[in-house]
Amino acid sequence: MRNKSKGILSTGALLALVVQTGCATLEFGRDFDPHQFEAIVKRGETNTLQVKALLGAPTSQGIVVENDGSRYTRWLYYYGKGRIHKMENAQLKTMEVRFDASDKVASYSWSAE
Repeated sequence: MRNKSKGILSTGALLALVVQTGCATLEFGRDFDPHQFEAIVKRGETNTLQVKALLGAPTSQGIVVENDGSRYTRWLYYYGKGRIHKMENAQLKTMEVRFDASDKVASYSWSAE
């Protein structure tokens, strides 16, 4: 004969796990302060090594070629955090840094909530 109380406990434990997971916080990327970045970084002066010392290694790298033929190395950083069951309230930050041919910051853009 099967022990029904054992089955109920297992179901209860499973339900508790699902509820806890639904309340979990998801965090990805590396947090950064865009205002600190703006205060420190100077276009045409700050180089890739200095940006890496400030923000760490980029999440991704690529190349941007503008309509006029200008070519830039592009570094992308991001950070996100939120509760799984309320992702509409999640916090998301992105930072794009472009470097010219001499590895100096040519431009940057960021967005944050």
